[in-house]
Parts: sequence; structure tokens; C-alpha cells
Amino acid sequence: MDDEIRRIIGNPEIGQEKRGELKGVFVHKFKINTTQYLLSYRLHDSRTLELIMIGSHENYYRNLENYIRG
Repeated sequence: MDDEIRRIIGNPEIGQEKRGELKGVFVHKFKINTTQYLLSYRLHDSRTLELIMIGSHENYYRNLENYIRG
């Protein structure tokens, strides 16, 4: 997990930027062993990276939208 966060810090555009309600949120997909994880984050300026949520794909985007809505 730490390696993936370092990869994002090194290249914040590694993730895919989402649209609609999730505009401005990037999602980076990666595997640990055989399980795929999604890690969402936002860039607030060139120096601030906000990690939002990590989880498996099941219900991930629904839960992310609920979190973003507040």
C-alpha cells in the first residue's frame, strides 16, 4: 500500500479522474496479491494530496459518492 501511495505522490495523474459528482477525484487501481483495490484521492494544490478512500471494487463508487456528498 505504501508503495502505491508513493507512486501517486510521484505522479498524481496516475489515477483516472472521475466525472459528474466525482469531478476532481482520481481513482488509482492496483493489486495486492490477487485482490484489486481502488484508492481515491484529490489534489488541492501542487503540494497537498488528500487520500479519500480505499477498498475493493464492490460498491466502491456508490460509497465514494455518498462520502463526497457528506
